[in-house]
Amino acid sequence: MQAKLSFAGASLFLVAAALAAIFLNPPAKEGPAASAEPTTGIIVAPAEPAAPAIPAETAAPTETAAPVGLAVSAETGVPVARVEPSAIPSRPQPRPPSPRPTPPTLIFVIDDAGYSMKELEKFLRLPFPLTIAVLPGLPGSDEAARAVVAAGKELILHQPMAALGGQDPGPGAIGIGEDPADAVRIVGANLRSLAGVSGMNNHMGSAVTTDPELMGAVAAIAKDRGIYYLDSLTVSGTATAAAARREGIRYWERDVFLDNSPDRASIIRAIEEGKKRAARNRPAVMIGHVWSAELAQALSDLYPQLIAEGYSLSTISRYMLDEAAADDADTRD
Repeated sequence: MQAKLSFAGASLFLVAAALAAIFLNPPAKEGPAASAEPTTGIIVAPAEPAAPAIPAETAAPTETAAPVGLAVSAETGVPVARVEPSAIPSRPQPRPPSPRPTPPTLIFVIDDAGYSMKELEKFLRLPFPLTIAVLPGLPGSDEAARAVVAAGKELILHQPMAALGGQDPGPGAIGIGEDPADAVRIVGANLRSLAGVSGMNNHMGSAVTTDPELMGAVAAIAKDRGIYYLDSLTVSGTATAAAARREGIRYWERDVFLDNSPDRASIIRAIEEGKKRAARNRPAVMIGHVWSAELAQALSDLYPQLIAEGYSLSTISRYMLDEAAADDADTRD
């Protein structure tokens, strides 16, 4: 009897073990063949199915597939795709914009307009950009300013200022020791009298341009009117550049006087000096005068040669606009 009970208990144990084996190892479903590795009691998540292949026509033509392996995620324990960093194809980096080639630029400024329309008209007929500086307060100032604008030239105020030698600078001048507030009033009235000005330069002014307070007042009104200042440099050591920096206005300086000696040969030599300066990748500002008998004809004769040699003729405001447009294009690129 005892032997029968032992046999029955053993049978029950075997049945229980079989049921446990079936429960822990269910029959494999249809699909990929089951692994032949023995069960260790640690459940390993199955590998994720491989990503679908990218059609050849959508792949970048210069790239190759990177070697992919499997690594177990430290956070989830799930196998994840692993790409070797060295196998990732490098993509082309954006290139910095290449400097835009600019032709050497010549800027001709003609001072002292306002006295004689006959002298001025010779310059207005020149077939290239030109800056004309008109004196204020003269009988012909308003007519000269209107003629400059009508001819498509650049108009600036030729602001009279006191000279060290005591010469009379003419009406609308800033005097030595002028109160800065009076200087602002004087320049403001002169600017209002000439419609369409885009800048100003000094007429004479060897005394006033060395005065920091007075040139600060001039720079302040230039800033208020949104115009630039061109220093004719009638004396060294002017206070104009420092005043322009403080006020944040556009500031230019004269490079060459064209007609210190008004004969044609001297004018041509002066232009040659300007060409050398322009070749240094910055515009050359050259100042002449309407009363110069040879200047208009010399410029007319030299114009075709300057263009053939690759020089660009411009005005100060036109050059600043072109410079801003080029900077904007480089930013978009």
